[in-house]
Amino acid sequence: MKRLMWLAAVLSLTAVGWADSHSEAAANRLKNAGTVMDEIMAAPDKGIPEEVLEHAKCVAVVPHLVKGGFVFGAENGKGVVTCRTAKGWSAPAFFAITGGSWGLQIGVEGVDLVMIVQHEKGMQELLASKFELGADASAAAGPVGRHASAGTDWKMEAEILTYSRARGVFAGLTLNGASIRRDDDSMRAMYGPQATSRQALLGEVAAPRAAEPFLSAVRRALMRAKSAK
Repeated sequence: MKRLMWLAAVLSLTAVGWADSHSEAAANRLKNAGTVMDEIMAAPDKGIPEEVLEHAKCVAVVPHLVKGGFVFGAENGKGVVTCRTAKGWSAPAFFAITGGSWGLQIGVEGVDLVMIVQHEKGMQELLASKFELGADASAAAGPVGRHASAGTDWKMEAEILTYSRARGVFAGLTLNGASIRRDDDSMRAMYGPQATSRQALLGEVAAPRAAEPFLSAVRRALMRAKSAK
């Protein structure tokens, strides 16, 4: 009996430690994602065009992806995403991204990824358990600048527009082949065992305090874009 009680106590402490560790990591990811959005939109004559942001169904950020070599692979990258609801931007959901070609970015070690979901189908793919860019949802390099050129077809074609930032250089990015899946561990750590990514992105879950840096940055990005008109 004592051995069972001791084992139960150890397991309980282990579970608490796991939850605290994942909760802190999830909160840091939200904070870093907010910083990425603020820095991108603050860059003179750069950033995501106002037209793209106003048209966005969801905004996803993978902050500080670290990888080296000639061709980037988004291996084990982790991000956060929020979607528009009738009451504003939703509580963020957590996801992981693997695979995909990042093109020739020799020697770059820190990459930030931003994805703008601009169609209902792209949003529905986000609500699924897993999908692949280019296969389940079309993706294309997004236009960069304060305004999208009238000659571009960003609004008509791709369901998801993708961007990367490496060493201060922000540009549209083609990321076909990358696989995106739910990060259930981070969801449990932040929201508890009952909340799902679908519930969060549909606005059925209240946003935790830790989400405010990211959600505020998304709102500021849209305000800055509008001010550039």
